[in-house]
Amino acid sequence: MPSKSKAKGSSYERDLAKFLSEKYNGSFVRVPNSGAYIGGSNFHRATNLSEGQVRGFKGDIIPPDNWKYFNCECKNYADFPFHHFLHNKKIPLLEGWINQTMDIAEENDVNILFMKFSRKGTYVAFQEILLNKGWRSPIHVKYNSEKYGTWIVTSTEEFWLYNTERFEYHCIDGVK
Repeated sequence: MPSKSKAKGSSYERDLAKFLSEKYNGSFVRVPNSGAYIGGSNFHRATNLSEGQVRGFKGDIIPPDNWKYFNCECKNYADFPFHHFLHNKKIPLLEGWINQTMDIAEENDVNILFMKFSRKGTYVAFQEILLNKGWRSPIHVKYNSEKYGTWIVTSTEEFWLYNTERFEYHCIDGVK
């Protein structure tokens, strides 16, 4: 039987997959037994998989076949140190999630982190470079990752309000 935290995370992944399926009229599915099948120390597994299989195990959600550049992680936690943004402090939790996302990233991927915090809301983090590709986020904070540059953190509502079409476009055609 999975732990409460694992069940909580899996539930968020399923909810997000359902949301994306409805929003984009496609099939998004939570990765079975999610947990870095090809990420981190398991990267060697990707060498024996086809391109489609790698896409299927990349991140936490399997996108439709034509979303070749979709790479996402989903996190559902009780708390988050938002106050660290105000002091421009490193946030080890966020840094770890970004590293996890980027461990399996490939060239031209849309690397995105969906986050849900109990009684605080839902948020999205994406690489700042996407702002130069037509993405918008008028209300956001910046987080400077030690290894992966600047990331934009915004509310989920703000993200979808401004980036629905661009998100789909770049997940299909890549970030070039």
